[in-house]
Amino acid sequence: MKSSSTKKYSPTKGISLTQRDWPNQVISSPPIWASVDLRDGNQSLPVPMSIEEKLEYFDLLVSIGFKQIEVGFPSASDTEFNFLRRLVKEKRIPNDVTIQVLVQAREHLIHKTFQAIEGTKSAIIHLYNSTSPLQRKVTFSDASKEQIKQIAIDGTLLVKQLTANLQETNITFQYSPESFSDTETDYALEVCEAVMDIWQPTTENKIILNLPATVEWNTPNVHADQIEWFCKNMQHRDKAIISLHTHNDRGTGTAATELGLLAGADRVEGTLFGNGERTGNLDIVTVALNMNSHGINTGLDFSNLSSIRNTYERVTKLTVPDRQPYAGELVFTAFSGSHQDAIKKGIDRRAKDLKQDPNTQFAIPYLTIDPMDIGRSYEAIIRINSQSGKGGVAYILESEYGLHLPKTMHPTVGTQIYGIADKLGRELDPAEIKTAFFETFVNTHTPMELVDYELDHSAGSRGQVSCAATITLNGNKQNISGLGNGPINALTEAFANAGLKNFHLTDYRSHAITGGSDSDSAAYIQLQSDESTNLIWGCGIDSSIEMAGLYALVSAWNTLQTSNQ
Repeated sequence: MKSSSTKKYSPTKGISLTQRDWPNQVISSPPIWASVDLRDGNQSLPVPMSIEEKLEYFDLLVSIGFKQIEVGFPSASDTEFNFLRRLVKEKRIPNDVTIQVLVQAREHLIHKTFQAIEGTKSAIIHLYNSTSPLQRKVTFSDASKEQIKQIAIDGTLLVKQLTANLQETNITFQYSPESFSDTETDYALEVCEAVMDIWQPTTENKIILNLPATVEWNTPNVHADQIEWFCKNMQHRDKAIISLHTHNDRGTGTAATELGLLAGADRVEGTLFGNGERTGNLDIVTVALNMNSHGINTGLDFSNLSSIRNTYERVTKLTVPDRQPYAGELVFTAFSGSHQDAIKKGIDRRAKDLKQDPNTQFAIPYLTIDPMDIGRSYEAIIRINSQSGKGGVAYILESEYGLHLPKTMHPTVGTQIYGIADKLGRELDPAEIKTAFFETFVNTHTPMELVDYELDHSAGSRGQVSCAATITLNGNKQNISGLGNGPINALTEAFANAGLKNFHLTDYRSHAITGGSDSDSAAYIQLQSDESTNLIWGCGIDSSIEMAGLYALVSAWNTLQTSNQ
């Protein structure tokens, strides 16, 4: 924005916390997880989910492992109310899952909410009212702090009264001072303790105090200070579960949550992939997998994240961004040449380490977790565009087509392939990379084509081999022959006898092609020009390893002629 525009905004406001403990803490165990997808997430959708879609989404959340699921705002609409009644009547709520329902601190809404939860085994009644100075001024027309606190007290009294009449359902009470992040922290504590005085929680039946960053106003460290101050200054801390509910207005919802856990919180509310109002809620997937990456078992199962993402996108009509942590299409993909090279080396090194010790810790450059642990694969880790390098192309040819290019061949092939990508101005898919590699390096026949050959292993002495070959050179057919200590050496001598040898053979490799035809072999030959320092590679592929080597020699010779021009 323009510099003049910044004058309308105030600097961030911290709180007085003389001794901060949270910077020295470490997250070593998971919080209580609570999904608010079906309420906070659903209310933010351009087209809210239908009852059938919400039922499917509820089943998804259960399968992931959520034990607390906010199913909606049943007093807000018939759809919300009827969805909860469907869950109850169809007995879709597992015995170990507690549903949560949100309700404003208003009498008629609280009564409607209790009607909705009849027949549930356990439920969390989530009562809230706004407490911040801005909300007191604007929403409640300059209401006083005492008036706002009384709203919370009256709501709690009614919930307690109705709970006493509801014998079949185990009720847990949750209170949120909405806009906690923008409320005076001492006043937020005052309201929460007034609620606790009414509810009278115990160490066995705790109250949930949810402290939402309804709008993310400050940096994550300020949020952590607020949580730590609250936890340190409240009475009866042992009778309360401190819950976090962050949003992502400043793009730091994950950081605020993680620092809030360091500051003493016990519970986290959020959604899959961060769906929610404005820039969204906390993405529980990110926080949980962050913990997994540090060896913490969270109780949530994201081992088939692509399937979860597919259901989410189909039901919500939203799209998970390509760069969304863990779930995005491109998060395990490297286009940069240096990244690709390091990843390929890391994969190769890990394969060797695992043979020696199956319990080797995961460590591959640029990969925070093993993609396979969340249902992804290594196939799309390295993708090729004009920024890619030697190792990336080699990885694609090896992982997709079983071609193990010699390391010194990588730069030559890489330069050729990403030059094509640069010319086209786009990414190349594996099939295009294979085609380009074959056209340039494999079994080439211009200007020379190997038409036929015959080997005689009994010719000469000391195991020498004679080669009689038919070639076409620039369209002209001719017969050549030579004697050598093997098929490739014999063909090389045939080139020399025909005046076609302007090189030294400097390297030869071969292997059976893995992942392809069981009968195919690949051979790679490097030549050095007699006329320059050029090092040229060619590749041959054939069901016969001997023939593959001869094709590789011809392919390298063809490339050498072009490079010498």
